[in-house]
Amino acid sequence: MQNIPHIPVLYKEVTEAFKDLKEGIVIDCTMGYGGHTSMILEANPNIKVIAIDQDQTAIDFSSKRLFKYEERVSIRKGRFSTVMKEILQEVNPEEIKGILADIGVSSLQLDQRERGFSYESDTLDMRMDKDAPLSASNVVNEYTQVDLQRILLEYGELRNYKKIADVIVQNRPFSSAKALSEVVKLHMPRGKKIHPATLLMQAIRIEVNDELGELKSLLKSIEDAKLPEAKIAIISFHSLEDRIVKKEFAKWAKSCICPPEAFRCTCGNNHRLGKILTKKPIMAQADELKENVRSRSAKMRLFQMELQ
Repeated sequence: MQNIPHIPVLYKEVTEAFKDLKEGIVIDCTMGYGGHTSMILEANPNIKVIAIDQDQTAIDFSSKRLFKYEERVSIRKGRFSTVMKEILQEVNPEEIKGILADIGVSSLQLDQRERGFSYESDTLDMRMDKDAPLSASNVVNEYTQVDLQRILLEYGELRNYKKIADVIVQNRPFSSAKALSEVVKLHMPRGKKIHPATLLMQAIRIEVNDELGELKSLLKSIEDAKLPEAKIAIISFHSLEDRIVKKEFAKWAKSCICPPEAFRCTCGNNHRLGKILTKKPIMAQADELKENVRSRSAKMRLFQMELQ
């Protein structure tokens, strides 16, 4: 029997968001180890799921886990921004009833020390796709000090980004995430809930995997597709991602897109794609937080596309 590695975040809330679908297709942009996909398939016996992931380890695992649904699930390898564009060209937009994206690194990737995502790792990798050319080692050991400052400020939101970048440059090369976190930890902000190196690792990981660029590209593909009935669910894990999703959903909900200073509407006042279903993001409840401490950072926002 296959050992199920973990329970996905907001599993009850995701199942609730996509419940009672009578037909059509749900696209799971970040399949991972198949948790959300299997729950959606179980709860909706008449729908199909197209599941995307760039991690071959996750694909190998989920292919076995989802085998009993083989007639209703199709697994595609690649970055979700690229694969989503392909799917939207292949599938009738009216058939797509839901899109789910659980943005960020999975628990299994964090727990596998050899992947280099954890500050305790003996490697320095962080690639979600192990065949990708850019690794954390390239970023840490080869980026200029100015480029390191950029990612520490933009992706880590670290106030003393210049000092941290200087410490990295003065002490490199690094061969492990553990060594890197040890060297910089004295200069990192300290909080009760997170390790001092967490924001540094976040910044490097976002750069390696172009996570914010991927998210923006996904949202643009969805917007351009003009889906008439799809419910969009995006789960993010830090403020940078959540900010992007919140801003994009607000734009989608606007009918008039004229600049605020415009004397009168000249845009046609017909640009609204649907409605926001979550004024505030959905977060994990106490029972889930007790089971999975990592779910404390998860925020899900929902948007309902509508035929105009």
